[in-house]
Amino acid sequence: MNILDKIVSYKKIEVERDKVRTTYSQLEESEYFHRETYSFKDFLLAPERTGIIAEFKRKSPSKGIINDDALVKDVTKDYAEAGASACSVLTDYGFFMGRKMDVTRARRATKVPILRKDFMIDEYQVIEAKSLGADIILLIAAILTPAEIKNLAGLAKSLDLNVLLEVHNLEELERSIDPNLDAIGVNNRNLADFTVSVENSFKLAEHIPNEFMKISESAISDTDTIKQLKAAGFNGFLIGENFMKQQNPGAAMREFVKGL
Repeated sequence: MNILDKIVSYKKIEVERDKVRTTYSQLEESEYFHRETYSFKDFLLAPERTGIIAEFKRKSPSKGIINDDALVKDVTKDYAEAGASACSVLTDYGFFMGRKMDVTRARRATKVPILRKDFMIDEYQVIEAKSLGADIILLIAAILTPAEIKNLAGLAKSLDLNVLLEVHNLEELERSIDPNLDAIGVNNRNLADFTVSVENSFKLAEHIPNEFMKISESAISDTDTIKQLKAAGFNGFLIGENFMKQQNPGAAMREFVKGL
């Protein structure tokens, strides 16, 4: 069992527990459930924005603790002010020290789209994401069947949520494309062994249909890489660890974007 299998195994237990703790009706009574979400595409393509999806992440299975001192409301506010097109917020606790309320705290602090980043396997999590104040959900092709992707993406669109599909290779991409997706992200990190290579994005770029926004995720640590990815057709760039490993992630992003 690799780390991804282990995470999904725990996630199934967690979701069933959460369904007992908080009902669907309670989720739908949230102050954010009926809000109009931000358009991921509009913010990605806005000329005054950078295309960067700046991530708040305390820990990862491969690196351990990255930054457990920073406050999500401060970091995401700083990210948005530095030009982030969106903020990604990890909500998995067991492996990433994320908290669901981190999404709500980020929502209150910023006026850019918020991606709820988690291992989505159940309709409950999609409804929960909306209730927390998210604008975007992540669907990971490696852990979902085409039918599950279709179902979860369709539910997300009915709730006015944007959908980012994450793929790792051509096979996942070709079997997972669905009209309810807004963007397709190429994860440059192998979730089985956590090795990284931005070449993965360049390899898959021409295979992503042009009707979807193209996102490159992970292994981005310099502005030259972003310029090369833009030339290859990418619209967005998810960066987390490069900023979060600094004492002040927002300041790190402000310095980084000076090179764009």
